[in-house]
Amino acid sequence: MKNTLNKALKTACAASALTLASSVAFAGGHGISACLITKTDTNPFFVKMKEGATAKAEELGITLKSYAGKIDGDHQSQVAAIETCIADGAKGILITASDTKAIVGPVAQARDAGLLVIALDTPLEPMDAADATFATDNFLAGELIGKWAAAALGADAANAKIGMLDLAVSQPSVGVLRDQGFLQGFGIDLGDPNKWGDETDSRIVGNDVTAGNEEGGRKAMENLLAKDPMINVVYTINEPAASGAYEALKAIGRENDVLIVSVDGGCPGIADVKAGVIGATSQQYPLLMASLGVEAIKKWADDGSKPSPTPGKNFFDTGVSLVTDKPAAGVDSIDTAKGTDLCWG
Repeated sequence: MKNTLNKALKTACAASALTLASSVAFAGGHGISACLITKTDTNPFFVKMKEGATAKAEELGITLKSYAGKIDGDHQSQVAAIETCIADGAKGILITASDTKAIVGPVAQARDAGLLVIALDTPLEPMDAADATFATDNFLAGELIGKWAAAALGADAANAKIGMLDLAVSQPSVGVLRDQGFLQGFGIDLGDPNKWGDETDSRIVGNDVTAGNEEGGRKAMENLLAKDPMINVVYTINEPAASGAYEALKAIGRENDVLIVSVDGGCPGIADVKAGVIGATSQQYPLLMASLGVEAIKKWADDGSKPSPTPGKNFFDTGVSLVTDKPAAGVDSIDTAKGTDLCWG
């Protein structure tokens, strides 16, 4: 997997709210078309995902159309995009769902119409609502930063005051998995592992939502600091939210005594780890997810075969690595030099 990752990483309207981000035709005589539907077209994670899909589509002679909502959580734009892809006769859809439950109906319509639907990064609920899922093991990503945070604090972990900066009130699967993974890694008993916010451990100050962006992270951090200004550990759904949390802490002079952990592994996030803004982050590989997804659609169009999951898992695992310059005993990690070699955005 590591060799595959390194190789792959180095190569590379329907509704008013719907943004047709690109329409590139590389038919090459194949007559195969595919759609990429992301949550936004501004988050570096989705930008890199689009780059990976576009490059692979060009290589394979596939016409790729890319769609994105205006903001994370823009479910209706994704529904409109699916309808457009069906009408256009696409062979397959790659989607990072904003609402992993509500999108199931439209996805079923696409599958009934003969399209292969692959969830990227964010599993649908239920997961088998899509034909396949290519993703980071998001629970493991959370677990790695949780274990690292607990190890970094040592004995003080028993008295930690934790702020949880999640994604959205709709609790999409990617947000639940990272949140619950972090808590388990930190040593906190979970309630219902299929949702966040029902834990009873007194170390958790509270949960707030960020929409996965810097402004949301800042506001959520301010809200939690109002509940307890002595928070000393902050879990964040992604690195833009982490950056916002840091700014809120800096505004009250606490940027140097709070441990922030995150998930994504984009180049700005790795730079923040190197600068000490983020203590550790779990790096994922969106270019690989997207390029493999396009390959799967090509194979479906050619011979009707569907991709198989990673052995022992119900999805295809595209890998995750903990990135930190302060390694902790018992937690595998890479440093920011290696993280920079593999980063995106």
